[in-house]
Amino acid sequence: MEVPGELALHHGGRLAGVHVAWRLEGPAGAPVVTALGGISAHRRVYGENAGDGWWSDVVGPGRALDASRVRILSFDYLGGSGETTGPRGDETFPHVSSYDQAGLLLRLVNHLGIAALHAIVGASYGGMVALAFAEQYPERVAEIVVVSAADRTHPMATAWRSVQRRVLRFAADCGRGAEGVAIARALAMSTYRSPEEFAARFSGAPRLDAGAAVFPVEEYLFARGADYAARHHAGAFLCLSESIDLHQVDTGRIFVPVTAVAVREDQLVPLADMRRLVARLPQAKLHEISSVYGHDAFLKEAAQLKPVLAAITGSTP
Repeated sequence: MEVPGELALHHGGRLAGVHVAWRLEGPAGAPVVTALGGISAHRRVYGENAGDGWWSDVVGPGRALDASRVRILSFDYLGGSGETTGPRGDETFPHVSSYDQAGLLLRLVNHLGIAALHAIVGASYGGMVALAFAEQYPERVAEIVVVSAADRTHPMATAWRSVQRRVLRFAADCGRGAEGVAIARALAMSTYRSPEEFAARFSGAPRLDAGAAVFPVEEYLFARGADYAARHHAGAFLCLSESIDLHQVDTGRIFVPVTAVAVREDQLVPLADMRRLVARLPQAKLHEISSVYGHDAFLKEAAQLKPVLAAITGSTP
């Protein structure tokens, strides 16, 4: 989808020639549910086989979000590493808000001739976008499900991401941008999971390599960081990481029914923030779950999410 003319952004920037890459799949004529994930998610939510999409353990025919009953719509984020317009190379890219992502989703819904979405299911950054959409365009969505996302970011989470962005910028100044992405992502991975999981998986002894001790958790983090750096642009990481920390919606303007899911072990979106979010919303309910996967529980806990998501599709949990 091409956005005509210039796109005016929430924080004052403007972009011309914006392209939006999207995907809609599922039974023709079924209600449409938008599924959105974290900043590394993309428009391919699921496929025929588990592992074909970023949320394939949770979304698909017969899965927690049953794609045999609804059509699944998603898109690559503005400012990300997908095929939607984003930063490439060294050019300056404007600040992007969760409101801007919501506005692009509205344009996409209009482009497809969809009167209203049956639901938006958003996890992490996607939950922020869902809240922004519900505030701005309440007549275009019947309900939203928000997993591990609040109305604003916690200062501790911003602290961790600020260090990641500083690493990226320093590496770029040194001409080592890809290495900076790998290091920043490694640091990010340490905030996504819980201390309990790391204690269970990485308590083994270190190995010695060229006079340095290399710890099991260190090998894991930097392997994940290298994988990420091979697939994502430094500028996109910076743009969407900053977008998370700029996120702030007005809960007093959200009247769409909201189902929130909080993970007690989530280091990035504390349980207290999720409880405060729900307390400020007139039509909201909160489900609390526990998971050693922490913030990443939305990717791993299909069984715990199924009762919540089954209510959207009318299937049996």
